[in-house]
Amino acid sequence: MFDTMTMTKIVGGFCGALLVFLLGTWASSILYGTYGGPKAGENQAYVIDTGEEEEAAAEAEEVVELPFAEVYAAADAGAGERLWRQCQACHKLEAGANGVGPYLHGIVDRPKHAADGYAYSDALLSQDGAWTPENISAFLENPREYAPGTKMAYRGMPDVEDRANLIAYLATYQ
Repeated sequence: MFDTMTMTKIVGGFCGALLVFLLGTWASSILYGTYGGPKAGENQAYVIDTGEEEEAAAEAEEVVELPFAEVYAAADAGAGERLWRQCQACHKLEAGANGVGPYLHGIVDRPKHAADGYAYSDALLSQDGAWTPENISAFLENPREYAPGTKMAYRGMPDVEDRANLIAYLATYQ
C-alpha cells in the first residue's frame, strides 16, 4: 500500500501546503504591514489620542523603590534559595571550593577579594571594604557598573526584593 511514490506524494503535499501558507503570510504582510510608523523627521498625518501615554507616565511615577535596608529586613531566605539556582552554575557554598567564580560561603560581611585560591579581576582587586549586604546588592544589580572590567558575566538582578532574598539566603551560610 505505502510504497516510495505514495510517500513522496504525501511529503510533497505537505511541503506544497506549507509553501502556500508561507506565501500567503508574506503577501499579507506586504499588503497590510505598518512598517513601524513614521521615520525620523517625518510627521504622522493624524494621531489618535488613546490616553495610553498619560497612563504609562502615571504608572512610571507611581513606582517607588524601597530602600534596600527595609527590604533586607523583611527578606525571605527560602525565596533566596530558589534564586540561588542561577548562581550555583559558577559559585559554590562550600568554604574553599572555588568554581568559575569564588566560593560564597561566608560572603556576607567578608572582606572583598578574600576567597583563598581564587584569581580576582583587577576591577575587584582595586576595591576595598567588605561585602556588606548593601555592597552585594549593588554588585548583583549591575556587576559591570559596580566593578567595570569584572570577570563576572552576569547581566544583573534588577528586582530589589530578589536581591534581598538571595543575600538573606547567603547569610545563612556563615
